[in-house]
Amino acid sequence: MPLPLARLPSLDLIRGFVAVGRRMSITQAAEDLCLTQSAVSRQIRALEDALGVKLLVRGHRSIAFTPAGECLYRCADGVVQQLQEVLGALSVGRGQRYRVTITASVGVAGLWLLPRLTGFQQTHPGIEIRLAADNRLLDLNAEGIDLAIRYCSRAAAPEGAIWLFGETVVPVAHPTLGKPHLRSAADLTDEYLLEYDEPRLPGLQWSEWLRAMGWENPKPRGMQRFNQYDQLMQAAASGQGIAIGRLELIQPLLAEGRLRVLAAPRRLTDTGFAYWLLYADAEPRAEVRKVGEWILSEARATVMDV
Repeated sequence: MPLPLARLPSLDLIRGFVAVGRRMSITQAAEDLCLTQSAVSRQIRALEDALGVKLLVRGHRSIAFTPAGECLYRCADGVVQQLQEVLGALSVGRGQRYRVTITASVGVAGLWLLPRLTGFQQTHPGIEIRLAADNRLLDLNAEGIDLAIRYCSRAAAPEGAIWLFGETVVPVAHPTLGKPHLRSAADLTDEYLLEYDEPRLPGLQWSEWLRAMGWENPKPRGMQRFNQYDQLMQAAASGQGIAIGRLELIQPLLAEGRLRVLAAPRRLTDTGFAYWLLYADAEPRAEVRKVGEWILSEARATVMDV
């Protein structure tokens, strides 16, 4: 039997519960709602008291739904999502800014997306971009994310993913290093080599690049390793040494003259990995489609520049 309208819990309590369910974190839900963690916890307790059932099981730094909580969340999340969409549509024409959330790895976000965002926002002032830079593969729906740029092999690309561009790796350095080219292993003598400390990704290690060139026994001054690719490129751009650059990602640094490609006998144009665009929803909102189309156009321009 449906609950009488007068006995329905307040929308604030339902909203707080849905926010926690989407994040599975009271702390992150509080950030989304611009509330304190204790305020959100009180909302959950008040909702549980109003319904007379336990909705969440709180563990050490984790929470989980009870069966009743899982049932309520499945319904409430859909209702709140519909409210968000309807109320957003009613706000059109009143200066409403639509938010679109994009996730990408830290390197892709910092080197490829961020330098291009200013141009997009100048031409689309009504769309606000939220960038979730994370090297983990986030669950788009659970995290409230609209678009993802994924870096993976073709076999690992998610269903529905759209190819953006492949990968070309080249040695790069700041112009003040005075190295216009690398003709043999001897050209690396007494130079610092900067390396991305992620051996699971192909083509980005100096050992692989040297093997592909057929060069043996280089004698660099030393090796510096970085666990974030954007930090590696910033180190190269500040003149700290020579790095293996992903040509498609570093076009802005090359255009600014902060890096230059060191000519080598050949370029490695296929590491087996590529960059892919993924929509969270099969039928995305109009503003999400606009952002996706912009990413695709920037990707086409990237391919032409390379």
